[in-house]
Formats: sequence, C-alpha cells, structure tokens
Amino acid sequence: MDKYVTGAVIRRLREERHMTQEELAEKLFVSSKAISKWETGKGFPDVTLLEPLAAALGISTIELFAGEDVTNKNKSSNMLRTKFYVCPVCGNIVHSSGEAVVSCCGITLPPLEAEAPDDGHGISVESDGYELYVTLDHPMTKDHYISFIAALSDHGVQLVKLYPEGTAEARFSGSRVKRVFAYCNRHGLFEAKVSRKSSSSAPRQ
Repeated sequence: MDKYVTGAVIRRLREERHMTQEELAEKLFVSSKAISKWETGKGFPDVTLLEPLAAALGISTIELFAGEDVTNKNKSSNMLRTKFYVCPVCGNIVHSSGEAVVSCCGITLPPLEAEAPDDGHGISVESDGYELYVTLDHPMTKDHYISFIAALSDHGVQLVKLYPEGTAEARFSGSRVKRVFAYCNRHGLFEAKVSRKSSSSAPRQ
C-alpha cells in the first residue's frame, strides 16, 4: 500500500458510527487499550487485523486506507458522470459511473481530470450516423503515445486500448455518443464534446 491506516482515521470512522473504543475492541478481540494506542499514534493495528477492522467499521479495506467510506450519490447510474483512472505502474484502465475508491498495484488512484484538446492533442471525430471514427494527429512512440480512446454515451462506455507504435485511431458504434476522451501517457486526459452533426472536434476554446 502507498500508506498505512492512521489512528486519526480509525478514531473518526469509529466516532462517526457512535462506537466506543470498548465496543470496537470487542469486535476485534483486542483490548480497549490497544484501540487507544492506535488512535493516539502509539501503535498500529497488525496487518492481519485490517480486514476485520474495516468490517467492524462497515467499510472496505480500500476505503479504510483511503480514510473515508464512499456513498454512491449517483444512484441513477448516470454514465455521463463517468470517471477514468489509470495506474502509473501497470497502465491498467478503470472507469466508474460514480464516486469510487480505486486501487491498483498498491496505489490509490485519483480520478483523471479531463482537459480541452490543445494544439498537440486535437481530437477529430467523423460520423456517418451509425459509426464514429476518432483520430488524433499524435506521436505513437514507445515513450509518448495515446494510451486509450473512449466514447461516452448516456448508456455506456466504449473503450479502445492503444499501444506504442500503433495508430491513434478508434471506431465506435452507436449514434448516442456525447463525449470522446483520449489519454496521453505524458499529458493526461483530453475530452471533446460530440455533436450529432459532428464531422470533427477541433481543440475546444
């Protein structure tokens, strides 16, 4: 993990659940003095206690490390609120349709913040009404390349993984695509809106 659970987090989560140190200790089969030591920074829970501790607090282990529980405020699963995450270690791509705590290779990943296309990351979109053809005039070298292109509609995400020395292009089906995303391994995520009559989506002002 990129960090260990802190005493302040344990205390806050315990108090939010109106639980005493004694009550938490009983659930973990430890002493209340041990809980006190954790919360005052005079000790850490053993790694074998992390899962039981998270369960006792009613959250996942990943949420425990993140220091918060995640409440799904997006109950209607609005796909247009989709967030993308990319692991800097293995390149794994994850997307969620709402708030989430995402971890990969022991790292808690932040959601990517999309930027408007710039001169080096212009996104071209051509549509015949049934299919979208997305291209970028971008290097595709081993060190600098577009990692993926994604098309987002109100009913799902279509994602095409790209690789160095390939081509920065992708085809997507459907006429309900609202946005197109492209991820550069050096400069991050870029987003372009797609109009129904769109033949191209140049850098957005």
